[in-house]
Amino acid sequence: MGELITYAENTWCPGCGNFGILKAFQEAVRRLEAEGIGREKLFISSGIGCHGKIADYLKLNGFYSIHGRSMATMEGAKIANPDLKVIAFVGDGDAMGEGIAHMIFAAKRNIDITVIMHDNRVYGLTTGQFTPTSVLGYKGPSTPKGSIEEPLNPLTMMLEAGATFVARGYSAKTDHLADIIAQAIMHDGFSFVDVLQPCVIFFNMYEHYNEVVTPLESVPADRDEAVRLARLEDRLPIGVFYKAEKPEYCRSLYGDWNPVAQRMPLEERRAAVTRLVTP
Repeated sequence: MGELITYAENTWCPGCGNFGILKAFQEAVRRLEAEGIGREKLFISSGIGCHGKIADYLKLNGFYSIHGRSMATMEGAKIANPDLKVIAFVGDGDAMGEGIAHMIFAAKRNIDITVIMHDNRVYGLTTGQFTPTSVLGYKGPSTPKGSIEEPLNPLTMMLEAGATFVARGYSAKTDHLADIIAQAIMHDGFSFVDVLQPCVIFFNMYEHYNEVVTPLESVPADRDEAVRLARLEDRLPIGVFYKAEKPEYCRSLYGDWNPVAQRMPLEERRAAVTRLVTP
């Protein structure tokens, strides 16, 4: 998988959970290739934050988005070329904060995008402020006496919004996470993968996660059971919580048409525009 690595110097902190996500994604790409999904079909983006650097380290076509807007750019890419498998790497801060409306509507539309959320429950790049998923009482530069806000639950939110593939992984269990990511990308519809990703500097959760993370034995029977399991706090199940078949947005919009592959030749487009603007 060395050819997936770029020349960019990796500047993540030693021990960062992002390394596990990078390794798992590389393995997922290998599994996708074995299923006939080549790298030329993959298109990635990232938001702003420590997670966003992953776009620098993967030798794949992609787009470095702005804070909270990775989903918007990925929806544009998918609508422009439905044949692409698009993957948005997001952080809990930019996705559940500034970008939350984009997340909800992408899930509602069931557009075929895979979202991999690096969920460290802290703004690590800006030195430790609390995020929408930070635990109650979290102490950081912006909440020195402890956060008074209850955290959002990304899994239940995406389940209620209409996502047809919802899963959670742990960056320290890379083989398990690689399998989840590969399944998510191959799923035809909106896929959301919440990855428990400790920040060793500002919110090191390795010891806690190692005690409470528990792999699911099977996919829950229905959405209600998925929501129940997603709300557990004494243990944190990882695996696929929900998977359903539902009409995908671009197929409903276009049928089998692809606006990139089947676009009108340039001269015909110019002639059509001329007819429209000519009195």
